[in-house]
Amino acid sequence: MTSIGSGKRRLRDRPRFRTGLSILPSLFTTGNIFAGYYSIASTLDGRYDAAAIAIFVGAVLDMLDGRIARLTGTSSEFGVQLDSLADVLTFGVAPAILALNWGIRSLAGLEAEVFTDVYKFGWLATFGYLIAGALRLARFNVSALNPNKPSSSRHFVGMPIPAAAGVIAAIVHFLKAPVEDLGASLIWCVLVATLAFLMVSTVRFPSFKDVDLKKPLPRAALLGAAMLIGLIAFYSEITLLVIAIIYLGSGPAARISQFIREHAGRDPDGRKRRVESHGDVS
Repeated sequence: MTSIGSGKRRLRDRPRFRTGLSILPSLFTTGNIFAGYYSIASTLDGRYDAAAIAIFVGAVLDMLDGRIARLTGTSSEFGVQLDSLADVLTFGVAPAILALNWGIRSLAGLEAEVFTDVYKFGWLATFGYLIAGALRLARFNVSALNPNKPSSSRHFVGMPIPAAAGVIAAIVHFLKAPVEDLGASLIWCVLVATLAFLMVSTVRFPSFKDVDLKKPLPRAALLGAAMLIGLIAFYSEITLLVIAIIYLGSGPAARISQFIREHAGRDPDGRKRRVESHGDVS
């Protein structure tokens, strides 16, 4: 009787335990929102490096909430919408404000008219980044809800907004001191505008979604992950910058490589070459 009663209690406690697990992804998403808010507040206080680090913390929390939701089977429409709102704040608003204040507002020694023109250019570039990020998230949500258009588990269409925010945060974290040169500020604005374009483009970027955490990872992968964590812990500035640059270039490099492969086998008139096979003559 005791074993039967305890078995019934375990069955009754399963829904309650599942309800408790469903809170975990939302807690990580809430932490992501806090990271975005902290980044904005740090930027306004002039603590740009702290603002950049907060964006990286938000990226880690954003990665974990989705993974945990899938591992525990607690994914929900509410969680998807909350996660999108958090992404707009942490990877859209926070990096845009950081890019504007760090890359433009600290310019010194410029005439008032020149500074106004540069500031307008930077304002448009950062606002374009924010709008592009929102459009990127909206497109992703629509494609995820469309059962007739399954999304690839290996690639993202367009640069993910956390990766674009990571490029901005990595550069700020590496240089730390705000931009004070006019030429560097203009290059910075062009970079931000380029990130905006990549987010709304059809360039494919690796997603790493096909990594199954339920299966044991190879020893080489575990060793590589441990080494990467160590490099980030001791040399975060250069490590995060290299990772951001490699991922930024991976999408355009793959597109250029595909373009070369497609056009390498074409005749000058644009038609594909036909490879004729001839039998062996003995």
